[in-house]
Amino acid sequence: QLQLVESGGGLVQPGGSLRLSCAASGATLSYYAIGWFRQAPGKEREGVSCISRRGYTTYYADSVKGRFTISRDNGKNTIYLEMNSLKPEDTAVYYCAARMWASTCPVGGMEYWGKGTLVTVSS
Repeated sequence: QLQLVESGGGLVQPGGSLRLSCAASGATLSYYAIGWFRQAPGKEREGVSCISRRGYTTYYADSVKGRFTISRDNGKNTIYLEMNSLKPEDTAVYYCAARMWASTCPVGGMEYWGKGTLVTVSS
């Protein structure tokens, strides 16, 4: 069974950068589309970005387009989310999730989830 563990969260000032990592184990990562999601206090979980199984296709929410970059290294079983020009409204718990044999990442259709990593953007 696929297991996902996020890391890289922390406190950063507005305008700063962070790189989140999602380490996968227990299954062949290339079988899965991987998405990054976030949930702020009092808000619903939302999709941030998605990458297809081999990395040929990516998706970004409008709120992060041009600032965040998703990538994957199937050989290292790791997916990354590079976050630049961070804003206070990016503050949330960030989750990675996987969906087998897929090219999209609907929040209600993901099969495996990590436990999340907290990103706080504040001065």
